[in-house]
Amino acid sequence: MPKWKPAPKEWIDAFDAALPNGVERRKMFGYPAAFVNGNMAAGLHQDDLVLKLNDKDRDSLMKAGGKPFVVMGRTMAAFVVAPQDFKKKPAELKKWLGRAITNASSLPPKAKKKKRG
Repeated sequence: MPKWKPAPKEWIDAFDAALPNGVERRKMFGYPAAFVNGNMAAGLHQDDLVLKLNDKDRDSLMKAGGKPFVVMGRTMAAFVVAPQDFKKKPAELKKWLGRAITNASSLPPKAKKKKRG
């Protein structure tokens, strides 16, 4: 597996500042991420912010400069990489994080996995 770069502090700070209260914050592949009812809404991955959006919002963000999220050669269809300038545009970042959180909220809750022991 390729070694992934840590997310830049600028992205981590912008992401943390834009997340609303009530969203579960945890790590996904070692990166900060936001979850609702066990469903990932958004997260950082290397130099990118990744948002899980519905089809309409995904299309809109792609037209606004987003790009497909590709991991190890595989396109993750439900996700879009946000434009890099979102880290300097808090209102835009909050708006799109809100859309991702709304999308995650609309999904059935994921069952919690039992811890191995």
